[in-house]
Formats: sequence, structure tokens, C-alpha cells
Amino acid sequence: MTADTTERLFSYGTLQQPQVQLSTFGRRLEGRPDALTGWRLEWVRITDPAVIAASGSDRHPILVAGGPDDAVEGTVFLITPAELAAADDYEVDDYRRVEAQLRAGGTAWVYVKA
Repeated sequence: MTADTTERLFSYGTLQQPQVQLSTFGRRLEGRPDALTGWRLEWVRITDPAVIAASGSDRHPILVAGGPDDAVEGTVFLITPAELAAADDYEVDDYRRVEAQLRAGGTAWVYVKA
């Protein structure tokens, strides 16, 4: 992948799981730890059978806006635009993709509460 063909994706939940990566992207992703400040986690019940099968759970974390002292730890992955589209397909309608500021600097795509 080159700089003009990569996207940064921040994951705090199931997209960090190897089995979800394999079923969604066809490969294991390599990433680095980071965090988003000003966000906190809640939980959502998933009903999509394919997502439940891939993740092994019907209960998934979901990001909601928080206060200045809130932060959510996760992983930043470099992925292709096609893989970003695959991540969009994996995420259910409870989520929407936004660009967010990373604690370490720069931005990444992340899925938050719709």
C-alpha cells in the first residue's frame, strides 16, 4: 500500500478481532495503539446474523460523544479504500463513519453511534 491508497481506520471493538478481520478483509490487519479523546463507550445489541457470526456476540461497543476527560483506547489500522468499503458493509445501521482526531496526532475514520 502506498500513502495515496491507504486510509486510517480506528477500531475500539470487533474490527480488532482476527476472525472479524479475516471475514471482512480476507486478511489480518496490523495496527498501532492509539486513543480518541472526547468519546466514551456504550453498548448496542446487534441483530444482523452475519455480524453476530463473525464477531461471536450480539453485544457490541459503540462510541458516543463524551466529555473532555473521556477517552477510548483502540487500534489504528492502515487499510485500502476497498477495505474501508468492506468495513462500511460490516457495520450495521446503528453506526456511522466519521473522521476523528487521534490522541497521537492526525485523524482516522471511526464508527460512532448513528
